[in-house]
Amino acid sequence: MCGIYGILSYGGGIGREPWLECMASRLRHRGPDDHDLYVSPDGLILLGHCRLSIIDLSPAGRQPMWNEAGTTALVFNGEIYNFQALRRDLEARGHRFRSRTDSEVILHGYEDEGERILDRLEGMFAFALWDGGAGRLLLARDRLGKKPLYYWRGPEAFVFASELKTVLCHPRVPRAINPQAVRDYLTLGYVPAPLTMFEGIAKLRPAQFLQVDRWMAFTVKEFWDAPVDAPPFHADLDTHARRVRELVTGAVEKR
Repeated sequence: MCGIYGILSYGGGIGREPWLECMASRLRHRGPDDHDLYVSPDGLILLGHCRLSIIDLSPAGRQPMWNEAGTTALVFNGEIYNFQALRRDLEARGHRFRSRTDSEVILHGYEDEGERILDRLEGMFAFALWDGGAGRLLLARDRLGKKPLYYWRGPEAFVFASELKTVLCHPRVPRAINPQAVRDYLTLGYVPAPLTMFEGIAKLRPAQFLQVDRWMAFTVKEFWDAPVDAPPFHADLDTHARRVRELVTGAVEKR
């Protein structure tokens, strides 16, 4: 399952704060096998990862994971089902892999295509990628929102995590209840994204990616939408049945 968390401090100065242990401890149930933390020398960016080891159990799969040049770092939760095909393509373009993980294809794919790599990822995921050269943090969530990702955008820092209670560990994050979220929960039985139970804390919607940089520029965009306007597929019942079987079989094989 894994758990990810991090902070972008616009003015820098992040240290080994005592409340960082709170953030890690609230995610350890998601990733009991390992925990690692990176803080940049200037205190601008912090990335944390609690690991559940599934693909490549060796230390090569530890996160935060870096690209070859040491300029881009990734913390990732989920699984990329088509990572082997993506890896072969990236290796053919000259990329060299240090692990057998699915995570690493995101790093090398970002080097080649930037955020357009999202269009090629098949799977369930929530990840944060720090582009140190651009001074930019990118967060993304899979097409149907199987993996959660919460964030708080404050005047001095941007905080994110796999779980809401982890975001609340940061001492600057307010704890005011969101009345609209309470109404939604009592009406629907859940709180629709981007709202959460707390004012100011948002949940990234499915198929969205978010970018925030060290100068506080902030954007949220969609990278996919359900093809509800696709042209109708006219065929007999047997043809439809064969096509459904092909799609389901292919999906199971990838998993």
